[in-house]
Amino acid sequence: MTVKLDRPDRLSPFELRNILIGLASSHAERIMLNAGRGNPNFLATAARHGFFELGRFAMEQAELSDNTLPEGVAGMPRASGIAGRLRDFIETRPTEPGSRFLASVLDFACNKLGVVSDSFVHELTQGVLGCNYPEPVRMLQHAEDIVSRYLVREMGGPEPSTKFDLYAVEGATAGITYVFNSLRANKLIAPGDSIAIGTPIFAPYLEIPALHEYRLREVAIAADPNAGWQYPENELAKLRAPEVKVLLLVNPGNPTSVAINQAGLSRITQIIHTQRPDLIVLTDDVYATFADNFTSLFALCPYNTILIYSFSKYFGATGWRLGVIAMAQDNIVDAMMRTQPEADYEELRTRYASLVPGPCALKFIDRLVADSRAIALNHTAGLSTPQQVQMMLFASSALMDAGSKYKTALKQLIRDRYQALCRGLRIGTKPGPDEVCYYALLDLERMALERSGQGFVDWLLTNKNPLEFLTRLADEAGVVLLPGNGFGAPHPSARVSLANLDEADYARIGDIIQRLIEEYFAEYLAAQSASVTALTVTP
Repeated sequence: MTVKLDRPDRLSPFELRNILIGLASSHAERIMLNAGRGNPNFLATAARHGFFELGRFAMEQAELSDNTLPEGVAGMPRASGIAGRLRDFIETRPTEPGSRFLASVLDFACNKLGVVSDSFVHELTQGVLGCNYPEPVRMLQHAEDIVSRYLVREMGGPEPSTKFDLYAVEGATAGITYVFNSLRANKLIAPGDSIAIGTPIFAPYLEIPALHEYRLREVAIAADPNAGWQYPENELAKLRAPEVKVLLLVNPGNPTSVAINQAGLSRITQIIHTQRPDLIVLTDDVYATFADNFTSLFALCPYNTILIYSFSKYFGATGWRLGVIAMAQDNIVDAMMRTQPEADYEELRTRYASLVPGPCALKFIDRLVADSRAIALNHTAGLSTPQQVQMMLFASSALMDAGSKYKTALKQLIRDRYQALCRGLRIGTKPGPDEVCYYALLDLERMALERSGQGFVDWLLTNKNPLEFLTRLADEAGVVLLPGNGFGAPHPSARVSLANLDEADYARIGDIIQRLIEEYFAEYLAAQSASVTALTVTP
């Protein structure tokens, strides 16, 4: 059955996905294979065990803190001696995985990081109970310290001499939203300015700059599929133009699942250091932990770079909404704000007057926090403290994993799924050196070319709408993929998420795709035969 979509070119790939899911789920007798979203079907266990065990301890401490309160009401846990009481609690539950994890975290924080034990445990305890406003509003003190150390390790830097601040936010998408909003509010971007976007890219990031409140001109920095999805020199050269105010990247990419290689990183760094010291770089590095030997632009150009990171994919925590914005304490954005015209200074002084005497006293990362709560509600800003505690425990688990067992297991898991998909497609299974394999971007044109040559490709592009391929997969086989062109990828292509199904499912998806291509090829041969017959019988 062929399904006709009304103006599908206007739909976000994620809205189109909902239509495809409707088609795929319309047959009750079969199982839908939804590889259209990057929500993983795995999750980290150690830090979650620790979180729930910490909750038991925290409740015990709250209920013991004040025996004068009526039944069903508890008090605030007492800070003095609380680390010792946690150790005593752990000793009473030695076989619980959460207890063992908490003991390791406490030893790690006190012996390796040098934290004050009572202060650390009290922050954890009050945080998991959610009984106080976040303080500081930007991020809890120990949470910021531990997550900072985690980012330094996973992003390849920056240098130890670079000090940076974090703002805990509701995932990477909230981080991007807050940054764009505050760049606009602080007159660092304005309608008509140009923003360079590394494409292909996560589809909503293509949609944000065009919104009415921003009205930015997009300058596509297009990765080359024939060069392993790396950015060619002539594309990166676009960054030299002074009208380009911001560079927006996802690294490793989505949907390409490829990390920028050393040559690309070096070229971008060179352009920034020698020609564009005023360029603001915004990099979303959520897939960094699945890459081999990853280096972020935040490590190489911390003065110019705002880092967005989310815990959602690596720890299987999309529902937790855990992310951070990271900025070097000495950065280009704060420097630009110090040299703004007098009229802009006065407008911003009025905007932030309830917080500080003058806007120059308020760093951009703190303006992000204030802007997220319409400034007037800055005192109640901040990510919820239970979320921050879970984030801190995730980061601690990674820092304590000296042998990188968790990381190695996850990388192997998604690479095995990639190889299963390739086996089903009957193509080579070895990923390139910069491929992360969280997604696979299938070039349908290239697959047709390798199957039967340019004649088949030309017929396919002339006679078939690329979205027909996706709707047939959904309707006839229950397979949901996303269109690559919705991410700014070359057309026609399809993105397969390798995170949310089992290995055998990907082998089946590959086989289904290959069989559909064979059906198209048979239709092509029939059309060719009919054409020859028509020529033969023509007088």
